[in-house]
Amino acid sequence: MVSMRQWALFALKFAVSAALLYFATRRIQIDTIGERLNQFAPGWLILAIAIGLLQIGLGAVRWQRIASLCGAAMPQPQAVRFGMIAAFFNQVLPSTVGGDAARIVLAARAGNGWRKATYSVLLDRFVGVLALATIVTAGLYWSFGLISDPIGRLVLLAIGLGSLAAAGAFLALDSLPLLQRWRLTRRLAELAALARRILFSRTSAPSVLFLSLLIHLMTAAMAWSAACAVAAQLSYLDALLLVLPVMLIVTVPISIAGWGVRETALVLAFFYAGLPESDGLLVSVLIGAAMFAVGIIGGLVWLVSPDSLRLSSAWEKPVAPPQA
Repeated sequence: MVSMRQWALFALKFAVSAALLYFATRRIQIDTIGERLNQFAPGWLILAIAIGLLQIGLGAVRWQRIASLCGAAMPQPQAVRFGMIAAFFNQVLPSTVGGDAARIVLAARAGNGWRKATYSVLLDRFVGVLALATIVTAGLYWSFGLISDPIGRLVLLAIGLGSLAAAGAFLALDSLPLLQRWRLTRRLAELAALARRILFSRTSAPSVLFLSLLIHLMTAAMAWSAACAVAAQLSYLDALLLVLPVMLIVTVPISIAGWGVRETALVLAFFYAGLPESDGLLVSVLIGAAMFAVGIIGGLVWLVSPDSLRLSSAWEKPVAPPQA
């Protein structure tokens, strides 16, 4: 059963999403949105959904390779199925947290154990966010050419360099002897060592990093397709420079499926770039709609899969922590 605390947390995330959506839309001219919607071309949105589905497949390949380095065995079809189910839970729970929790439960109950499953999902998430932060930081020169506002530039710097600094601090955790004293910090040190092994391995790093790069380039392609669906002013290069930093912000789990955070951040990004704010709102909503459609497909996969029983029982009772 869902506890009162879980309901309260969900209500708080919902309130955050609603408040941020209001903030994102309060300055938007409805007439401008109406003009864009009159030009709506559904084929571009279908393309965005197809890109989202392909992303899940590529993400499953990356997760499988990371899981193997954590000692977890996961056939590729199973990894894809778990990824589809996670896409559904990403839409009904805060940000990416719900999907990651679903993947951990499914991988653990498929015979990999809680520690291996948890490590594989956390490291997969870490590698993805690190790759995204690297792309955002590497594109700062071109981003500054698009955004001249000093506040906008400062935000981009903080997002990119701050994320890289946090990642660097995490990778150095196992070099601190003090962390070996307690069980929780020991686990963090183990994760840091595994992360370095993945990132600096000659056999695994190239494929894992290439897949991460491809996944994020496809996120920009999804945003560009969403813009084309309503004839919004957004080139593919603009999508790389504006949308990817926003997606880095959305990884912070403070709203339901990123709604509100994504819209507010993208409206501001368009404003700083001198693009119509209404286009930023529409592009963001269509990205969310494409992700929601992918999540619905993932929900159908969950309903017809035997994995639904594993997740249902996990939500009804506390999940056992990884054993030492």
